[in-house]
Amino acid sequence: MRLGGNEGLAAPGENQAPQDEEHNCGRSEGLRSRNSLIISHASNRSIFSARVSAAAERAGFTLGMDGDEEPLLDWPLLFIQLSELFHHGDREPEWRQTARWIKFEEKVEDGGERWSKPHVTTLSLHSLFELRTCLEKGTVLFDLEANTFKQIIETAANVQITNNTLTPEQKEKVVNILLRRHLHLIAKPRHRMLARSGNCSCCAKRATKKGSALELSDSPLQEQLNNKFKRKISEGTEVANILVGEVDFLERPFIAFIRLQEAVVLGALTEVALPSRFVFILLGPKAKLRAYHEIGRAISTLLCDEIFQNVARKALNTSELIEGIDEFLDELTVLPPGKLDPTVRIQPPKFVPSPQKRKLMLDRESKAHCNGSSHHHDERLAHGHQQVSEELKRTGRLFGGLIQDIRRKAPWYLSDFYDALHLQCFAAILFIYLATVTNAITFGGMLGDATDNMQGVLESFLGTAIAGAIFCLFSGQPLTILSSTGPVLVFERILYSFSVDYDLHYLEFRLWIGLWVAFYCILLVATEASYLVQYFTRFTEEGFCALISCIFIYDACKKMVALTDSFPINWVYSINNVTVYSCGCFSSSADNQSVLNKTTFDVYNSSMNSSSFLLNEQPLNWSMLTRKDCLNLGGLLVGNSCNYVPDVTFMSFMLFFGTFVCCTMLKNFKTCRYFPTSVRKLVSDFSIIAAILIFCGIDAYCGLETPKLIVPTEFKPTNPNRGWIVYPFGGNAWWISLMAGIPALLFTILIFMDQQITAVILNRKEYKLQKGAGLHLDFFCVGVLIIVSSVTALPWYVSATVISLAHMDSLKMESTISAPGEQPKFLGIREQRVTGLIVFILTGTSIFLAPVLKYIPMPVLYGVFLYMGITALQSIQFLDRLKLLLMPAKHQPDLIYLRHVPLRRVHLFTFIQMSCLALLWTLKSTAAAIIFPLMLLALVGIRKAIECLFSLHDLSWLDDLMPEKEKKEEEDQPMKHEPDSMDIEDSELLYQEKAPEINISVN
Repeated sequence: MRLGGNEGLAAPGENQAPQDEEHNCGRSEGLRSRNSLIISHASNRSIFSARVSAAAERAGFTLGMDGDEEPLLDWPLLFIQLSELFHHGDREPEWRQTARWIKFEEKVEDGGERWSKPHVTTLSLHSLFELRTCLEKGTVLFDLEANTFKQIIETAANVQITNNTLTPEQKEKVVNILLRRHLHLIAKPRHRMLARSGNCSCCAKRATKKGSALELSDSPLQEQLNNKFKRKISEGTEVANILVGEVDFLERPFIAFIRLQEAVVLGALTEVALPSRFVFILLGPKAKLRAYHEIGRAISTLLCDEIFQNVARKALNTSELIEGIDEFLDELTVLPPGKLDPTVRIQPPKFVPSPQKRKLMLDRESKAHCNGSSHHHDERLAHGHQQVSEELKRTGRLFGGLIQDIRRKAPWYLSDFYDALHLQCFAAILFIYLATVTNAITFGGMLGDATDNMQGVLESFLGTAIAGAIFCLFSGQPLTILSSTGPVLVFERILYSFSVDYDLHYLEFRLWIGLWVAFYCILLVATEASYLVQYFTRFTEEGFCALISCIFIYDACKKMVALTDSFPINWVYSINNVTVYSCGCFSSSADNQSVLNKTTFDVYNSSMNSSSFLLNEQPLNWSMLTRKDCLNLGGLLVGNSCNYVPDVTFMSFMLFFGTFVCCTMLKNFKTCRYFPTSVRKLVSDFSIIAAILIFCGIDAYCGLETPKLIVPTEFKPTNPNRGWIVYPFGGNAWWISLMAGIPALLFTILIFMDQQITAVILNRKEYKLQKGAGLHLDFFCVGVLIIVSSVTALPWYVSATVISLAHMDSLKMESTISAPGEQPKFLGIREQRVTGLIVFILTGTSIFLAPVLKYIPMPVLYGVFLYMGITALQSIQFLDRLKLLLMPAKHQPDLIYLRHVPLRRVHLFTFIQMSCLALLWTLKSTAAAIIFPLMLLALVGIRKAIECLFSLHDLSWLDDLMPEKEKKEEEDQPMKHEPDSMDIEDSELLYQEKAPEINISVN
């Protein structure tokens, strides 16, 4: 046990050493005078002081901010309980729990039957001053060895007896009062609460008769052991017990602050049976109960603060503890009276600065004062130049990056399979499977239209299954979903048109282009060209992601609008004319009678659904034929409603928008206030599947003939004029195989940009991936798969940005245990290979699932496409800046970059991005699409060029800074270390809960 510095060992101020005349910033040898009445003047920020305060120096040393920059230790979480002494007339006094803290304060509401909502603690400044005085004048014991609460009380009382601040008679009364019964508010079922409220008076009378029931139990009670609140507390949590009250036998307050050597369970003292580390006791004379209550809240709030808690755990004497309070006061923000309603409880914020960030801020201020300057050169920037990650460092050896990727991913290979043993993965498989099938059908149909069915839906299914499964087994980032993409579709359309125009054999020409592309890809892998992705900043990523998202939204809406052609709407319908609407089938002859001949025999039998065989010549009743049979037999449809299909189009749009809204609402269901957390999370994980099933059920109930999912039922090429293997010679001249290298170069640029931009987005450090990336390995796999796809005439595949992000979103992990009022913490992504592998296997077997899949309406799947496109678009900063163009300044949100960059500069940056996006869309949609890959590459050049229009300061907030030359980086290395460790100002906002719950770009 160690006594604090004010326990009679030395008088205050006696051991103060002279201050260093040169004001060095090392550990201070002197302490601030304990007799000072101005206890918090923030001298490290004072205009009258040229040096850092002793409090800042000593607290900094205690926190390990000197020398080797020791990081904050990972101490156990602290559960703080405030108990107050209550007197009930003639009855014996008892202790009642009135508040508790983990991250935020919860109070026992009036009536003592429910806890308040968690809220931010508001304190009076005077209570902190009083607390500081209490610690100066009271008993402070560090590393006390005790096993029971009674031993702790007696030890603290004996110290005060030694200091002549307490008499032996008062000690007995103090021990007796502190060992009275402690009551806690433990949540119980409602029926038990009602029973308890009805019997509380009887229980109180029985307890009064039994003296033993009024004493503190030495072992936890059963209700404390079974307290469900323990589920919200992480394992290893310790307790700080705060006890305050007024008594009539003391003339001066009895104050004790104790830190135990080993955390121990102090019987029934705490609400939850957890070991206690700190005890604070304040018993004082009567008539000051309100002051005691506020001091108890003040010490509870201090212990709830991570930095002060570190000081309290590592302090060696009272002076260090006091200086921790001074540092807390230095960071304090004071609200003027009259500007805040004291009865209003401040809701917990979604994001708060981490203790590491606050520690670094203190350290930076300390260094700034030591160096005689208030700002570091690089502090003007939001962050320094990008640090080259391990995956992008060049080895200088042939295939060096590929070898490093294999070595990096090999130790994780087995875990990539058993890490998938979680229910969340099952939900992800169903969601991504339906998205992949929809994507395969959509792009398969588009490829069929663009290539005269040389590649159709069946080839899309088969190619997706083969390429995706191989990629998931051997790639560096198996969370990536391979698929046909809009840019690849544009290139395929151009390639087929070129082949038709110049009379070339399309599949053979495509084969040689694929072989050249694979050669270029492997060459890029060999030369470690993937390191160039470090030049893909937010500007490039947002432009590409916005383009892909807009393609998803546009295609979904285009498909829905096209339904009006297949199922026209009668816009001139009038309910008054309902009696004249009709449609009938008539023969081309005047009498509307005909006879069945051998040609129409089978058609008539099928239309009439007859089980008997009719003769070759019988009268034909045209009015009984269906629309399809009437047209097949050469009949005429006559009537003013023949050209319309009632209800189908509107029903399809209801399914389309309903699926989108339902997906959005169910995905956000986990943030609502209803139902337990586990139920809300389960609904959120299965939101897409639930929305699809709901609207499939609605469609089946209504029974309308809405367009359904069409899945191939036979395993054969879509175009009967092609086979499964493409031969390299025979269809074109030999020199075509050499000339194919020119368009292959353009396609390689497209593949590189499409694949690597997606890879960079998926491997951002914000997603907290633990198993590393494999950009070289991924690109190598794509190159090999292009060979397979070219030989078998299957579509070419690259990483699909939107579906891959949706895959990661469905696999994100959050903390299951969070303190009341605390937002669940994003823990990372469930990294594994199984979900993608099963998705692609199911895609390949979907041909055999046609009897089930045929009941899924296409508008429902288009609604899922719309959901993925809009949620992906909403997560990029570009959209936020677009909204600013329509907002008056007073209504604009408090975005972090608006604090540092003038609004006109923000608008100019947005306008440049809009122009680039419009140009990309125009090129994609016109005959100039052949240069589309070059325009994607030009985005990097445009980003470099705008450095002439924007300062590095502005770009650091609106975008990433491009890497500089290695020599320059080496020179700036000492300077960049500090800002990078600080991260950007909005580093706490990296994972905001914006749909799609995962950010596409770098914000």
